[in-house]
Amino acid sequence: MKILVLGAGGFIGCHLTHRLLQERHAVTAVDLDMDKVADSLNYPNLSFLQQDIRSAEWDLDKRVRDADLVIDLIAYANPGLYLIMPLEVFRLNFTENLKIAEACVRHGKRLIQFSTCEVYGRTASSLKNARLADPEDPIHATFSEDTSEFILGPVSKHRWIYSCAKQLLERVLHAYGLEMGFNYTIIRPFNFIGPKIDFLLHEREGIPRVFSFFMDALLHGTQMKLVDGGTNRRCYTYIEDAIECTNRIVENPGGVCDRQILNIGSPQNEISICRMAELMREIYAEKFRDPAVRLPEIVSVTGEEFYGKGYDDSNRRIPDITKVRTLLHWEPRTGIRELLETTMRYYVSEYRRSGAPRVPATA
Repeated sequence: MKILVLGAGGFIGCHLTHRLLQERHAVTAVDLDMDKVADSLNYPNLSFLQQDIRSAEWDLDKRVRDADLVIDLIAYANPGLYLIMPLEVFRLNFTENLKIAEACVRHGKRLIQFSTCEVYGRTASSLKNARLADPEDPIHATFSEDTSEFILGPVSKHRWIYSCAKQLLERVLHAYGLEMGFNYTIIRPFNFIGPKIDFLLHEREGIPRVFSFFMDALLHGTQMKLVDGGTNRRCYTYIEDAIECTNRIVENPGGVCDRQILNIGSPQNEISICRMAELMREIYAEKFRDPAVRLPEIVSVTGEEFYGKGYDDSNRRIPDITKVRTLLHWEPRTGIRELLETTMRYYVSEYRRSGAPRVPATA
């Protein structure tokens, strides 16, 4: 199959591109940055285009017309960016992605659109006037693709512009499917983790995501900062498990993924951000620590102090993965400790290979 992968140089994109090449697909990979996909450039079935899709010279129609399948991963997916450049986050995540979808409609091409679990927003138990018999019951935090309500914060909490942009794109794809028979599959990833998730240097991608921020702190001896105490919970999914599921969506046996929205996640891996910081520090001390360097302290900061004004967050997200289990016979296999240790090993190895100096941690 001839597959056009847009956003191939990102975290998910580089792993997915590698898998598609191994499956012997002819892949045209497009991204501004080729660093993360560098180890795949020698595949004869890869054509890599270093390209900004917003450029006037970019011939989207030609690339879509020449493909059998389009996979769109293009996004700003970093909470630090939602607060400092919300308009650009909206433009890229909705306006530019809509152009891709409409090109697929024009040329009758199937589209796999990566969305986000952030469309679900908050849980009912987080609402001030919620009167739940057991607010801790996982049922209140388990999100299903076709039935769960979306609960987002007020407009002044403009961190939600990313969620809204992705949600609006999903609704437009659904409408194209209803009115024109457009064939799409929407993927909602639940907190994928693995090698290459972020560059650890802050200046490369703004404030790194949670794992990357903690990893950076462990390597450089800076504080492991918990936003608002780290009480929010997430279900982390190892990237290799996620790519296996995505590859089955690409294969789409019997058309079971046509016009479907699919969660990909690991419900068994729920952990609070505070406990994740503690666990990462435990693993680092046990497996990777230089005895001459003290471990960093874990401290709490406010969301506004860490990210800036307009910050908000979802308190808990558990994926209902009944659909991918039923349609694709997929099951996540990697537990939380294993995925953290494996990913940490990658970053420790890269860090030490680069010859970066070790800085003693503060007390």
